[in-house]
Amino acid sequence: MSITYTIHENYSTLTKSEKKIADYILSSGEKIVYSTMSDIRTAASVGDGTIIRFCQKIGFSGFSDLKIAIAKEDFSKQQENSQAADFFEKRTLTINKALQTTNQRLDSDKLTQAVQLITQAKQIYIFGVGSSGNTGNDLEAMLLRVGVQARSVIDPHFQAQIASLLTEQDLVIGFSLSGRTKDTYDSLSIAKKNHAKIIAITNYLLSPVAQLADIVLQTAIEEFLDGASLAGKISQLYLCDLLVQKYEVENDVNSVELRETVLRSILDKSLD
Repeated sequence: MSITYTIHENYSTLTKSEKKIADYILSSGEKIVYSTMSDIRTAASVGDGTIIRFCQKIGFSGFSDLKIAIAKEDFSKQQENSQAADFFEKRTLTINKALQTTNQRLDSDKLTQAVQLITQAKQIYIFGVGSSGNTGNDLEAMLLRVGVQARSVIDPHFQAQIASLLTEQDLVIGFSLSGRTKDTYDSLSIAKKNHAKIIAITNYLLSPVAQLADIVLQTAIEEFLDGASLAGKISQLYLCDLLVQKYEVENDVNSVELRETVLRSILDKSLD
């Protein structure tokens, strides 16, 4: 039984305030999984208690439980629609769409400003956890190839300790597709209190992580049930590549000479 059917079936038993929640969820469709209790409160002008009671009336323990059910339902539909014959084509289209949409969201002025922050920073740290933490490690390696020493930190405890020692001369680059990752938000908040500059690489301009940033570079993949997807990773890496390439251009980096230096340093680590 679909969530939409369940809501319609119970609609007549809902109070006036609960019907506002039902209407908002029905109009939002599967995108409701990216909403928070705060979003529902604002959109429907209701309290937390009303939201929880609504969820319980239609058979769920709370709002998170409802979101998971909606995400599972949508994911199952997508899987059913993917036939073996077009499986590879659909995956290719998903990845291409990630690149195209990320490119459409790109603000070249913000990219230039981000490069300026990297150029001016005394110290550069990269914060992220989970899959976003792995992307942070990738960015550290990419920056090193153009002569920029940055440190990727994926442990939230170390992030917090480092953030507490930063100054206005330092820069933190924070990764979070949702913009709501608590560990990343907490670490960036400490950095913000110490007046460090912040670049956020995230999906949503109005997300908590984005609100802390001096500059936001937007990714374009929404993930909920399908976390750490390849498309989400590629969206992040595409922005990292643009950031590094832009740094090379703006700072007139002799990339050939620099890459030769790096190559010579690791040649003896290759087997004959």
